[in-house]
Amino acid sequence: MTTKQPIKPSGPRRVHCVGKRYITPNLLRITVSGEQLQGFPTGHGGAHIKLFFANRESGTLELPIRDAEGKIHWPENRPVTRAYTVRAYRPEVNELDIDFVVHGDKSPASGWAVHAVIGSELGVAGPGGPDPLLAAADWHVLAGDLTAVPAISALLEGLVESAQAEVFIEVDSLAEQHTLQHPKGVNVHWLQRIRGDHEQLARAIKNTTVPTNATSISAFIAGENSAVLACRKQLIRDFKLTKKQLYAIPYWRRGQDEETYHEQRHVIMDEVY
Repeated sequence: MTTKQPIKPSGPRRVHCVGKRYITPNLLRITVSGEQLQGFPTGHGGAHIKLFFANRESGTLELPIRDAEGKIHWPENRPVTRAYTVRAYRPEVNELDIDFVVHGDKSPASGWAVHAVIGSELGVAGPGGPDPLLAAADWHVLAGDLTAVPAISALLEGLVESAQAEVFIEVDSLAEQHTLQHPKGVNVHWLQRIRGDHEQLARAIKNTTVPTNATSISAFIAGENSAVLACRKQLIRDFKLTKKQLYAIPYWRRGQDEETYHEQRHVIMDEVY
């Protein structure tokens, strides 16, 4: 297991693409590196990172600067920002893997990844978010869609060998199925999404059986807004989980881009339960 290093405040790091490969038809892994990536904290697989892409009008990538007091100063040609996940960082070769869900070649993030070549630049800030993402317990529930797979994969790889968990992943096509590395006590279920059904993952959670030897439960839920809220409601109602035991984050909302959804997501995350 990789040693977890403390996160020291830093400004965005300018990095560049050194590798690119499709994990599934719509899950694209971009590997980045660069001198400024040196010192990126290890042991934070699944954590949130902020990516910075070139300004859409000027086409230039200018990163904000953090001053000595921690204040962020934005450039005139403000970059486009998107929230993503640490898939893996390998300090021995100074490489960071970031998995992108491909949804066309025009959007700032997916489009950048689709068109990326060796040397293509972007900025990376973080990692951040709650620590741990998955609370310690005898039994875990993890659920999400393809956007949650990078975090779920990283979390499964970090579990102890004796861990027990049920994992539910909802995808538009079962062609997105691929092997995840995990302990023997983990069961992974791939579900083909039913259009218009926001409660498929929640039903799967409802129908799962808690191991008889489990005395504590924790959960990680991520993905589309409606599905995440349904899963959160199910876990609170059926398993009496509190916010300390349950991290449920809506990464996106169908029909909205990140700019219009950003504030609403934070309202959801701040709700008390």
